[in-house]
Amino acid sequence: MSNDTILYDVADSIATITLNRPDRLNAITKELEAELLNAMQTANADSSVRVIILTGAGRGFCAGADMANLGNAVETDWSQVEQAELRERLLPPRPHHDARNDFQKTYSYFPAISKPIIGAINGAAVGLGFVLPLYCDIRIASDKARFGTAFAQRGLIAEHGVSWMLPRLVGISNALDLLYSARLINADEALQMRLVSRVVPHDDLMTEVRNYAALLATTVSPRSLQVIKRQVYNALFTDLDEAIETANDEMLLSFQCEDFGEGVAHFVEKRPPNFTGR
Repeated sequence: MSNDTILYDVADSIATITLNRPDRLNAITKELEAELLNAMQTANADSSVRVIILTGAGRGFCAGADMANLGNAVETDWSQVEQAELRERLLPPRPHHDARNDFQKTYSYFPAISKPIIGAINGAAVGLGFVLPLYCDIRIASDKARFGTAFAQRGLIAEHGVSWMLPRLVGISNALDLLYSARLINADEALQMRLVSRVVPHDDLMTEVRNYAALLATTVSPRSLQVIKRQVYNALFTDLDEAIETANDEMLLSFQCEDFGEGVAHFVEKRPPNFTGR
């Protein structure tokens, strides 16, 4: 699948989704948003895909909203726009009905995708381009990556749930620093803040990310990945008691699955696993 603003490729059980407006530093348009959602859902529905990589074409990851769109927003008479209409604009066109309402919004639907999403941050990630990586499960950055919220510099606010997600990743003080100042930080500072999991040399980024994705695609149960992802994101809204009860229920279901038997067998037989996801 290849669209005007998104490239989509599947190889070795890994789907690579690439934001593809390199001449605009992959700035976001409504078309790109729609094609990104379609690509994510295509990967989610493809049983051959076990891991998803999200990256950007060219020298940037994503420079945020396309400035032409922001110009149109300035000309809009927002006093005439009802809250219901605004919410309609910001909802994805095909939400995941089996997920929490929290994971039904324009960018927060990433946690509703049942497969791991790895953000390969190859360059600038600013504004809305800063939001996208926050909803990836794991972020690996090039040493040329740069991060910035940009919102306060545009007279805007912490958009798309950033006020909820960012402090959970970097802590309240770091989150407020990034949101208040809108300053750009480099990859090393992002790593110190725990905004990213790892920083690698720019030329090695995709090799490192694909190697990690291959580890997930070949050595662990895809069913386990799906359940664990759901557990972790849902547990953000629960207490410890409920998380333990959920884990107990899921453990009983795991015991009944083929992947549990394979998980024990390949360890005992000292051979590579052959997980089916069942």
